[in-house]
Amino acid sequence: MENILAVAGSNSKYKLDGHESAGFWAGLWHGIIAPITFLVSLFVVGVSIYETHNNGRWYEFGFMLGIGGFSAGASTHRGSCG
Repeated sequence: MENILAVAGSNSKYKLDGHESAGFWAGLWHGIIAPITFLVSLFVVGVSIYETHNNGRWYEFGFMLGIGGFSAGASTHRGSCG
């Protein structure tokens, strides 16, 4: 049974027979939900933040864009002191 939130891990839809490997859009999604997925992975076996059955660089590029959205958002909310 594939997971509802399309998270990476042993129950991932990308590991099912006949399904393509995770690409750019899956990587972007996994990057966006990585902080939440990390917390879930601490308590649920079979959930991870990174899909191992991916198509390589496009997945990684999407993952980094998704993860980078959090760090860019944090730096834009800092106010100036002067």
